[in-house]
Amino acid sequence: TDYITKTMDDEQVENKEWFAKAFPKDLTLIAKSRGVDWLSAYLKGFYADENRPIGWNNTVLKGASMPNVLWELQGIQKAEFNTHTDKNGIETHEFKGFEKITEGKMSEKEFDETVRDIVNFLDYTAEPARLIRTAMAPWVLAFLVLFTFLAYMLKRNYFKDVH
Repeated sequence: TDYITKTMDDEQVENKEWFAKAFPKDLTLIAKSRGVDWLSAYLKGFYADENRPIGWNNTVLKGASMPNVLWELQGIQKAEFNTHTDKNGIETHEFKGFEKITEGKMSEKEFDETVRDIVNFLDYTAEPARLIRTAMAPWVLAFLVLFTFLAYMLKRNYFKDVH
């Protein structure tokens, strides 16, 4: 028989403070709460940033702790920002676009289709019972209409002699 072995050695287990700092996000719940458009933009919005500890940042969620897991497919890109200074001297950075540093394994169209498929799958796995609910909805509404009609006919029959 094969036994499951430890994936972390004893030294890593003893120094586990890093693990309790942030829990990984469940992207299925993100798809459910923020929507598939937001999640799609989030997965496409990663760019290389040498100032971040993980080497990546995101245009949708600044300072995201998630690494770019799709970088091999998308390629490495760098974000370009326009800097604006207002009358009070406060600088703001407006996202202008991406500059490709290295090409990925997929073209931009193929990558967009892959992200769309991944996001749709995550949306489905967030709540698979939604398909059953939406399939049953017309039948439930038809039952409610029929029940309302029968209740009205019964009411008319009961109160036909009451003046």
